[in-house]
Amino acid sequence: MWFYSGWSGMDQLAAMRAFRRVVETGSFTAAAAELNQSHTIVSRQVRQLELELGAQLLNRTTRRFALTEAGQEYYERSRLIIDQLDDAAQAVSAHQARPSGVLRINAPMAFGTLELAQWLPQFILANPQLKVDLVCNDRLVDIIEEGFDVALRLTRALPDSTLVAKRLASCGILLAAAPYYLKRHGVPQQPADLAQHNCLTYTLAQKPNEFLFQAADGSEHAVSVRGNLQANTGIALRSAALAGLGIAATSSFIVHEDLRRGDLLQVLPEFTLKPRDLYAIYPQNRHLSPKVRAFVDFAADWYRRPRWE
Repeated sequence: MWFYSGWSGMDQLAAMRAFRRVVETGSFTAAAAELNQSHTIVSRQVRQLELELGAQLLNRTTRRFALTEAGQEYYERSRLIIDQLDDAAQAVSAHQARPSGVLRINAPMAFGTLELAQWLPQFILANPQLKVDLVCNDRLVDIIEEGFDVALRLTRALPDSTLVAKRLASCGILLAAAPYYLKRHGVPQQPADLAQHNCLTYTLAQKPNEFLFQAADGSEHAVSVRGNLQANTGIALRSAALAGLGIAATSSFIVHEDLRRGDLLQVLPEFTLKPRDLYAIYPQNRHLSPKVRAFVDFAADWYRRPRWE
C-alpha cells in the first residue's frame, strides 16, 4: 500500500483521504467542499495518486465517474488504513476531548417524534459543541452503510451483527381504547373476546393480526384479530383509538399520557403482551468517540428509572 517517490507521507495520506471522500460523496465537488479545498486540488491529488500507483482508480466522464477494479480494491484497503490512523489519534485524545462535530442519529419514527424529541434538546444543551442530525424512519437501516453514528432500536430480539448494543429500557406493548368505543361495543373480558372487536394493528409487527398474551399463571393465549385499520406507525393507531375507532395494540410510551388522563383505557390489563427492549446500537470501535459515548451515557441515565408506567 505504501510507496516511495518524491511524495511525502503526509501528501500520500492527504491524497488517500481525498480519494476516499470522492468515492463516498460521489463527486469531486462534494469531496472538495467537505475537505475545504478547491475542486482543482482534489482532482490533482487523485490524479497524482493514480500516477504514483501506476493504475487508474476511476473511469471518468464529463458528469460522473465509476471505480475501476483496482480503484475498488484500493478504496477498501486505504479506508482501513485511514480508519486505523484516525482511531490511533482518537485514542490519544479521547480522554480529554469534549463531544464535538456532527452526531448522526437514527430512530424509529414514533419513538423519535414522541419520546426522543423530549430529551434530545437537553442533551444538545449539555453538549454545545455538538451538531445533531436526527433521521427518523421505520425501515431497516444499515447504520454503517448509511453513515449513522448511533441508532435507537425497539425490538424483542436483535439480529446477530458486529454492532455494539446497550440495553436502555423495557417498553411494554398494551391494548388501549377510548371509553366511547368500549361503552358502545363492550369491554373484552378474555383475549378471545377480541375476535368480536375492531382491532387496530401495527403493520411491522412479526404477526400483525395475531396477539400473543401471557396470563398471570404463565399460560399463553394466541388470538387472531381483524380490523379496518393497520399502520406502520403507532402514532396513527393512537389517533384512531382516541377517535373511538377501535382497540389499538401499541407501545406504552405512545399512550401512557392518554391512559393517565383517562382519554384511553387499557384493555385486558391482567394479560400481558411481550414487551420490547430499547437499545442504543453503534459500530464496534476500540475507542468509542466522545460524541457517541456522551449520547449513550445520557440516554442510559435518562432511562435509569421507568418512564412509561
